[in-house]
Amino acid sequence: MHRSGISQPLLAAVACTFFFLAPSASLASDSPKPVSLGADAGLYVKVRLNGEVKFSKLKPGDVVEGKLARDVYSADRELFAAGSRVRLTVDSMEKRRRIPNDHWPGVIRLFTPRHEKFPVFKAGTISGANGDSALRFNLITVNRQREVLAQAKKKKGSGQSADSEAGAVDVGPSQVGSSQLGPSQQGARSKKQVLPTMVLEAFAGENETLDSVGPAVPGGPGASSSGPDSSTPQILPAGTRCKILLLGDVSASKSKPGDLVQARLLEPVLLDSHVVLPAGSMVEGKVVKKIAPRMLSRAGSLYLTFTGMTLPGKNQFPIAATLAGAELDQRSHTKIDKEGGLHGERPGKAWMAINLGVTAGVAKEADDTFQLIFEAIVSTATDASTAGQARIISSCASAIYLATRHGRDVILPRFTEMNISLDRPLSVTRTTDPDGRATGVRGN
Repeated sequence: MHRSGISQPLLAAVACTFFFLAPSASLASDSPKPVSLGADAGLYVKVRLNGEVKFSKLKPGDVVEGKLARDVYSADRELFAAGSRVRLTVDSMEKRRRIPNDHWPGVIRLFTPRHEKFPVFKAGTISGANGDSALRFNLITVNRQREVLAQAKKKKGSGQSADSEAGAVDVGPSQVGSSQLGPSQQGARSKKQVLPTMVLEAFAGENETLDSVGPAVPGGPGASSSGPDSSTPQILPAGTRCKILLLGDVSASKSKPGDLVQARLLEPVLLDSHVVLPAGSMVEGKVVKKIAPRMLSRAGSLYLTFTGMTLPGKNQFPIAATLAGAELDQRSHTKIDKEGGLHGERPGKAWMAINLGVTAGVAKEADDTFQLIFEAIVSTATDASTAGQARIISSCASAIYLATRHGRDVILPRFTEMNISLDRPLSVTRTTDPDGRATGVRGN
């Protein structure tokens, strides 16, 4: 057998050892800098670009255009409707840490750049019903998203799901969502959603407010009380969907049972066309159970529950809700079971092919390195006498490497959009001022 120089096998052995011992990618270290999007923060704006844009090639002064992918709300007020035109001007470029994902195994992530260039937007306009509104923007992230829905619950002796039998629930202005689409329609929708989406935080300009941009939703705080008697509790039925925004990183590998999960309500929740829960309400939950990615390429899993809500008036009350859906990176391999548990999928063909290729490299380098070291120590050793032993060593090294590979992680980066479903009815009472105008809501 041919023997190479002393430096190459030793360096290869060090590289193989590094691959073998390298832990899974850290969620915390790869996360972007914190962005304030709490109850009193700016507006959450989601923009679908008009075409492909190479963000790393943008320069100051370039213009990026798109349309709002969802309605923009502030409490009970719709500020901008979905489809409104957005025009942003690049102020500068900056480097940010790349957001982690579960698409590739850890070996590939070791060679992936840890940073990527992002544009900084400080000025832009949104064309709404009242004309163009000049705003200040803060870019949060750019990705391609797909909606992952919980599996439907089926009742015994019936082919219908429990959700479909419960009837349609008015969950907000965008009542008809992908949760009401069939599997074939959902698949077609996800395939069409190929353009990148920007998530931004928007603020009003100096000496300006957004209170008069859009009309108040009927029945919300500040609107005249023309609906049900304000002293009568309004009951949201079990199964009501609420669209929320995750405010912190959660993952199967890093989170622990009992960890606090915070989110913000993105859309007002309506009942009989009247606001029951205003947008901006804070939702609290916790990690119930987690299983980290394990050896033998076994994927991780994560279970969340949501237990409390805080309304803009600082009124807190308990709720019981589970995860019903989430918008994840288009390349994410995460699914949601009927109980709201998140599970990583099994490694695909590309994932296994990469691990097998690296395993073959580990075996080859272990074989060459063992023979080189053994023949350097034992002067009477020959290639023929060490070949069998080297094959045993290389086989063991490759088998250990392959067995210790972890499966896919479950990653929910901050600012992930999620749908939660109420597990039991929720009673809410509206409060009014002496003039009969609705001023807020109170949970019971």
